[in-house]
Amino acid sequence: MKILITSTLFAALIFLIIDLIWLSFAVKSFYRPNIGHLLLDKPVMWAAAMFYLIYVVGLAVVIIEPSLSSENIGKFLFQAFMFGLVAYGTYNLTNMATVKGWSPSVVFVDMLWGGSLTAFSSYFGILIAKKLLF
Repeated sequence: MKILITSTLFAALIFLIIDLIWLSFAVKSFYRPNIGHLLLDKPVMWAAAMFYLIYVVGLAVVIIEPSLSSENIGKFLFQAFMFGLVAYGTYNLTNMATVKGWSPSVVFVDMLWGGSLTAFSSYFGILIAKKLLF
């Protein structure tokens, strides 16, 4: 249980830091030019916090916990990437289907970002936890 909690906390920290760095640049240079007419001036912080909390719990249950007993890194990275792709894809493809003016380039970039960031942060969260605890 200790390795699961530690891995999840490090994965969450890595995910949050990198995502905040990405968003600090991408909002101005990518999201505003593509979907700026749909964006709020300031995000609703409680909703953002709930996303990160739910996402990290899902990551712990669906990706991190099962991977702790496996040595197949390729399979783990694929599954983590797919978890992110599905989560970000659900949001983006639903918006593409229902929101007037949603950008196809945002769909592609955001889904790729979600998959990549999820795989990266999960992998390094587990790696750091194992180095610290074993």
